[in-house]
Amino acid sequence: MNVRNCRKCGRLYNYVAGPMLCPVCKEELEVTFQAVKKYVEDNRGASVQQVVEDCGVEIQQIREWIREERLEFSEGSSIGVACEKCGASIRTGRFCEKCKAEMTNGLQSVLDANKPKPSPLQMKDSKNNPRMRFLQ
Repeated sequence: MNVRNCRKCGRLYNYVAGPMLCPVCKEELEVTFQAVKKYVEDNRGASVQQVVEDCGVEIQQIREWIREERLEFSEGSSIGVACEKCGASIRTGRFCEKCKAEMTNGLQSVLDANKPKPSPLQMKDSKNNPRMRFLQ
């Protein structure tokens, strides 16, 4: 059992995964997220600062939701976040599409290099061969 203190309220809880928040604080955070999401849907041109002021949420929390790809900047927005690898401006997430593709290809090439190559079939002695045989 992994018991921890909640990062927000300090209560003890059984930590399983995700943010270090107790179930009560996680539920409150989800309610806040739904309110922010509704606000953003209703006010498409709102800036991050307007969302912070009108919804009473911290800017760090909004940035976290953007990095988690739960929120994204609108298509025509002049603001964005920087790709953590190349610095290009993106609307949501941590990496741009180009960097995601490069990382995927790099990981795939490592997996392919570590995959064992099939060896040619070797004939085994029929006495040691466990396959079924038919008698005539």
